[in-house]
Amino acid sequence: MAVALVLMMILQWSDAYQEAAVGSPQVPAMFVFGDSLVDVGNNNFLSSFARANYYPYGIDFSGGPTGRFTNGRNIVDLLGALLGLPYVPAFADPNTVGARILGGVNYASAAGGILDETGQHYGERYSLSQQVLNFETTMNQLRTMMGGRNLTQYLAKSIAVLVFGSNDYLNNYLMPSLYPSRDIYNPPAFANLLLNRYATQILALHSIGLRKFALAGIGPLGCIPNQRASSRAPEGRCMDDVNQMLGTFNEGLKSMVKQYNADHQDATFVFGNVYGVLGDMLNTPDNYGFKVIDSACCGIGRNQGQITCLPLVVPCSNRNQYLFWDAFHPTEVANAVLAWRAYNGSPNDCYPINIEQLALI
Repeated sequence: MAVALVLMMILQWSDAYQEAAVGSPQVPAMFVFGDSLVDVGNNNFLSSFARANYYPYGIDFSGGPTGRFTNGRNIVDLLGALLGLPYVPAFADPNTVGARILGGVNYASAAGGILDETGQHYGERYSLSQQVLNFETTMNQLRTMMGGRNLTQYLAKSIAVLVFGSNDYLNNYLMPSLYPSRDIYNPPAFANLLLNRYATQILALHSIGLRKFALAGIGPLGCIPNQRASSRAPEGRCMDDVNQMLGTFNEGLKSMVKQYNADHQDATFVFGNVYGVLGDMLNTPDNYGFKVIDSACCGIGRNQGQITCLPLVVPCSNRNQYLFWDAFHPTEVANAVLAWRAYNGSPNDCYPINIEQLALI
């Protein structure tokens, strides 16, 4: 329970800090690329069914529902607090202009994936390639504001966080009735397709000027309430075949990090072992104060995992005891574990160095 108490202290401190929005940031900015795990409201401004700008989302967030797919703050909110940054605004928000972009911008979009077609059944979303284009739009604004050398140094010291891959499985490969990818690729070949597309965009961001990269692996998707709700899921068990699919991607992403660190002496790449950290929470829930690890706090159907939260439905009251908020996303306290171990963890959690060490480079 000591770990749980430490996490609650982190949550209380970071909430007070970000409300005050004061301090000495460890990095100039954080630029976030990803999916609904780190979306802070971009999809609010898109014609999309993948939205979370309604109650009970945000029930524990000081601003109420904002488009974050959890009850409170998500991983990058908490990671930003640990780095001394205020909330990083959503790119699509028309107010994200001028001085607001100096601390970074969040481009993440629910249902977005590495592949452009991933998540298309939800409507509009920013895929990885579109998010890179959106970053270039921000760059044009920053060039006007900062000029050449200052911008180069600013980008070199800032951190880029990328969280991709989950949707390419959940909203593509594991939906054979809507997407042909599973008929075309076996799991290792599909993972290699994702890694090759991912590599192209990571190098594009490097060519623009970013030099510090935190690349998150995919968590154990077979254990989320949505997959446990499947008719194929054994009672009380994760979908082991889904988890096994992810090995090639996660191992390949870690290998990419090793290779890029060798090839690009001007940059540093780190791999976040989301699978291992979430697996630890699943295997030793008592260490984190979790009482429920197989069902969502908010949802309907088996394991409350059939869909995301319905509008105005009352969620569970003991949210800090749940690992999962809805069918797909962690609770705020689980996000705090992920953020803390990315920031302060051993090479088993964040390889080869953690985010705190990355910030000091």
